[in-house]
Amino acid sequence: MENEEVPSAPSTPATPGTPGAPLFGGFKAERSGNGRRSLLKNCKCFNVEEWAMEEGTLPKLSCSLPPPPVPLAKKVGAEFVGTLILIFAGTAAAIVNQKTNGSETLLGCAASTGLAVMIVILSTGHISGAHLNPAVTIAFAALKHFPWKHVPMYIGAQVVASLCAAFALKGIFHPIMGGGVTVPSGAPYGQAFALEFIISFNLMFVVTAVATDTRAVGELAGIAVGATVMLNILIAGETTGGSMNPVRTLGPAVAANNYKAIWVYMTAPILGALCGAGTYTAVKLPEEDGENHEKPSTTRSFRR
Repeated sequence: MENEEVPSAPSTPATPGTPGAPLFGGFKAERSGNGRRSLLKNCKCFNVEEWAMEEGTLPKLSCSLPPPPVPLAKKVGAEFVGTLILIFAGTAAAIVNQKTNGSETLLGCAASTGLAVMIVILSTGHISGAHLNPAVTIAFAALKHFPWKHVPMYIGAQVVASLCAAFALKGIFHPIMGGGVTVPSGAPYGQAFALEFIISFNLMFVVTAVATDTRAVGELAGIAVGATVMLNILIAGETTGGSMNPVRTLGPAVAANNYKAIWVYMTAPILGALCGAGTYTAVKLPEEDGENHEKPSTTRSFRR
């Protein structure tokens, strides 16, 4: 008996930024020849071990149905919790640094925010995609990696999470709250805008790489994005606070009633993210036909 080659299974269904499958794609039963819906065509088959037989060897197969799509409510909930953790950690570090007269230093504040991004991506990336940032959500939607109809719900969850985190910190650290607000520190608004644009570009370039390219280090997405956030804060933290995120600025600004140059933080990150995502898409290597099937181990994303 001749061995039959069994095609490798594509990776699990994708969430925002996941390559190799339609975004938010779930289980769809295909119709068989007699017009009935067939579950067999949706089975994922892969080689486990070979059977030894007199005529030769026969691959042993294991089949399973793809997991059902994640409900939108769970995605929005995970996005709320993830953004809450990020804003609370990043803002608290800045407040504590002010309260202790700079004992945490810029490096400590950068590490705190970078670590928060890393742990949130690792813990919720497989549920919501861990955008945590309206600029990221808009950039993904603009490049058709995320449905526009879900953008308002994601941004709404991010904004509410930012406000909740900021007012919780105000209640804990009152009256010291000013240190958590990202405002230009003695720099012209043009310089602040340029810095926020550039660091948001850097962030979204890396996010697009690890979340949408099958050849990027998807399993290490949390580390890559967290390290990028830390690097950006070390670059721009002394000048602008290193926001990169409209809701990182909005919540603390409302809680502290300090709206200085808020337009910079509402526009520069979004424009920088759009340019960063577009630039990576332009330089991205073209996909080879059947790449996902021939090398399933190379398909990587925020979702495992």
